[in-house]
Amino acid sequence: MKTWLYGAALVCTVAFSAGIAPAVAQEATTDFRRTVEAESVVVTSHRTTINGKRVDYKAYNGFLPVWDDEGYPIAAVHYVYYERQGVREQEKRPIMYSFNGGPGSASVWMQIAYSGPKALRVDDEGFPIQPYGVKDNPYSVLDTTDIVFINPVNTGYSRVLPGRDGKMPSREWQREQFFGVNADVKYLAEWLNTFTTRYNRWRSPKFLIGESYGTTRVAGLAHALQNSQWMYINGVVLVSPTEMGIDRSGPVKAANRLPYFAATAWFHEKLAADLQEKDLYDILPEVEEFTINTYLPALAMGAWLAEDQRNEVARQVARYSGLSEEVVLQSNLDIDTAFFWKELMREEGFTVGRLDSRYMGIDRKDVGVRPDFNSELTSWLHSFTPAINHYLREELGLKTDLKYNMFGPVHPWDRSNDSTGPNLRHAMAQNPYMNVMIQSGYYDGATNYFDAKYSMWQLDPSGKMRDRLSFKGYRSGHMMYLRHDDLRLSNEHLREFILNSLPAEGEAAKY
Repeated sequence: MKTWLYGAALVCTVAFSAGIAPAVAQEATTDFRRTVEAESVVVTSHRTTINGKRVDYKAYNGFLPVWDDEGYPIAAVHYVYYERQGVREQEKRPIMYSFNGGPGSASVWMQIAYSGPKALRVDDEGFPIQPYGVKDNPYSVLDTTDIVFINPVNTGYSRVLPGRDGKMPSREWQREQFFGVNADVKYLAEWLNTFTTRYNRWRSPKFLIGESYGTTRVAGLAHALQNSQWMYINGVVLVSPTEMGIDRSGPVKAANRLPYFAATAWFHEKLAADLQEKDLYDILPEVEEFTINTYLPALAMGAWLAEDQRNEVARQVARYSGLSEEVVLQSNLDIDTAFFWKELMREEGFTVGRLDSRYMGIDRKDVGVRPDFNSELTSWLHSFTPAINHYLREELGLKTDLKYNMFGPVHPWDRSNDSTGPNLRHAMAQNPYMNVMIQSGYYDGATNYFDAKYSMWQLDPSGKMRDRLSFKGYRSGHMMYLRHDDLRLSNEHLREFILNSLPAEGEAAKY
């Protein structure tokens, strides 16, 4: 089988072992450089088993340009596109466009740990093990939908290109073009138009999935694609969502943390015995009810809350958070999240992780108000970085000296005029086909699950689209799929969402 790069230096013929993976690459020419061409692709063929059934697929590991208004390429966006083979009617085959977040984070996380055909080699709870690498993902949704994992500019291998004069554009110009809420949505919508055209997927049902800041990105893209590219979306999946321009400040921000505190305290066995003996799913509804009906009004009262009420609320907050009543009162009932990560297990000499509180860290000093480092992130980078570099180069055949940016230089990021959440509601209103699903981990302290629920409630205050919005929670953190049981469950929820969002044959898009 021939493998090719358009406009690039590397041309190779790849031999395959039983049609499963590339075995030997015989290079005709090699030019290892830290530069990138505007357009290139390497194609490899593979085979895997998903839910007990054989799935043959191709992987397109390549670059497509971002164009300026005059049709000149100004950036090269790197992607990996998995396309199932043997499909008879491609126009009925869904395609899912996948983004991670940051902003500044590559697509690596969901590509080799969640929905793609490969899963990260970690233990059943998501902790790193050696040797590093990937393995087949038996729960991937590639059996149901084709998937393209996309790296925005300066993440992964994606890069800004030199201008027509051969010089790199100024940092200010790059920021205006790429590094902000609205600039990001604008150029990626144009890029998705190019991708969809090149791969002839205009007739396919289309889905967007984003994780963390990627939820801001796909919320904005759902609207931009429909209103600027005239590309209509069947479904949007928000994994560990950010605020997306939906206000959660003041007492709401403070109150919404408590259910997450309770989940974390339960996991680390810091709750009272009567709560600890219950299952997590039995505790959380109780905490949520207290948060909405008692805690939030108390925070709203501020200094005018009666002392006896303040003491009773502090007692309950301490009971649900695993902290002392003294600490709660000293915090004026408003517990800072970073302080919680430091305080919960201070006596044991540990901190808990920001993105996943199941992970523990060790600080230089036990005193202080926030951890020295994010214990979960160092653990994840331990596993992901070697795996993605080996996988893209050796298994998917892209030979390059470019550094794969796990986190790329995109800051300062322009966060002004973020209306991505309201725009998502508008896109749903315009498109009766569109459904939205939220997936959150109960131990995520960066984008906590109750904030996600609140955003869902506020996304459509009228309630007219309530049946098109759904929430799924998991016993893990920001990347819920790192836990083996949740890898299976979250993919199954994703598969069900896609299938349920496909209209029946001949069903019209109307109210």
